[in-house]
Amino acid sequence: MIEEAKERKCIVVVRIRGTIRASRRTRETLQMLNLTRNNYAVLIDNRPAFLGMLKTAQNFITWGEASKEAVSMIIKERGRVAGNKQLTDEHAQKIGYESLEELIEAIFDCHVEYWKLSNVKPIFRLHPPTKGFKGKVKKGYGMGGELGYRGEKINQLIKRMT
Repeated sequence: MIEEAKERKCIVVVRIRGTIRASRRTRETLQMLNLTRNNYAVLIDNRPAFLGMLKTAQNFITWGEASKEAVSMIIKERGRVAGNKQLTDEHAQKIGYESLEELIEAIFDCHVEYWKLSNVKPIFRLHPPTKGFKGKVKKGYGMGGELGYRGEKINQLIKRMT
């Protein structure tokens, strides 16, 4: 189990398009990922089940491997508990961690899954990116657009959206 966790990476997924003409399968996949609205983000790991879901919804989302700074920034600024209150050290202590920093470290190393934490909202509500998207929202990232896999460059997008 620990060997698997070392191989896992923390992935940030952001929904950037609406689903008006999406297939039923795609809409259900986005719902399973808790990406019900535009500019919502989730933290997942790179297990095959999640990668298949990303492949199914790739025309509506963008994703990539998050850096520790990006994970820390998104959890501190946009992490919410039940009642829409900000995630704090006190809540991290209730879960069983010394501080919020220790919880962030465990999430980044994939020892803990963020969406499974009790009384924590599994999504992050982000702002639209500062100065807008750089490319077209209907094209893939490799073709000069915004959709699909973008690797480490997701950190720059997250920074502009928090």
